[in-house]
Amino acid sequence: MYPFFERRISSLWKRYAVDVDESGQDARATGVQSVKRALDLLECLGSAGEPLGLKRLTDLSGLPLATVHRLLSTLSARGYVRQDGRSRKYVLGASVLKLRDPYSRVVAVRAHPFLAELARFSRETANLAVMDGGHVLYVAQAAPERKLRMFTEVGNRLLPHSNAVGKILLAFRPRNEVAGIIERNGLPARTASTITDVDAFWAELERTATSGYAVDNGEEEEDVHCVAVPVFVLAELVAAISVSGPAGRMSRHDRPELVAEMRRLAVALSGALGAPADGSPGDASPYPAGVGEDRG
Repeated sequence: MYPFFERRISSLWKRYAVDVDESGQDARATGVQSVKRALDLLECLGSAGEPLGLKRLTDLSGLPLATVHRLLSTLSARGYVRQDGRSRKYVLGASVLKLRDPYSRVVAVRAHPFLAELARFSRETANLAVMDGGHVLYVAQAAPERKLRMFTEVGNRLLPHSNAVGKILLAFRPRNEVAGIIERNGLPARTASTITDVDAFWAELERTATSGYAVDNGEEEEDVHCVAVPVFVLAELVAAISVSGPAGRMSRHDRPELVAEMRRLAVALSGALGAPADGSPGDASPYPAGVGEDRG
């Protein structure tokens, strides 16, 4: 879950700290513990891809059943969790969207100068995308000075399997979450080049995670190629940036050089979003170990 979420939920949770202090511990320490436990439950629900019952949430979180029930009651009252009236199982509530959407807008605004620099470097369209309910959502874009056809638009939502940004946003997610997305969405063919075989797609995600970048060779749209890299903040995936253009022009790019520049700008964007961009001693790297290395 994004650091922005934790700060926001922490501020909302302070008023409930006294209610969950059963052990007589310092109220401030107990309140922090309650926030962490609430976030654990939200992350369980967010990664499950399906409604979860009280027993299942207790098993996944490792928390006592009474604690889970109490936290769910408070989260439900604030709209962050919703209980289905028929199955009695829990899903994320609409209030989570109030936290996610402002964060996406912040990422888009801060990304624009980096996308503009990438567009100038590549002389192609640069994009920023995030995951939105099992789909890819394009939230920012920059075009080079020359007039080009745009291959996607801000606000477009696409299935993630047939484009480079989608592969990035899946490759660095928990396997069970990705499996749920594939099961719900399927792998429908967008073009003759779309990967529609499940085993082949898992292999593609493995290649993406290993190399640290993804490619789309006409899989979303005929004769359009795309390269994408991840954007991490303190080892947490928050977005993907990409360069897209006609297959003929994209094939003339020096891919290692392009990917290296994209990675540099992705790390710089990580710094703008709160992570150290220089990897200086004593600071956490914005990338997980082994990601973003120059592997060609």
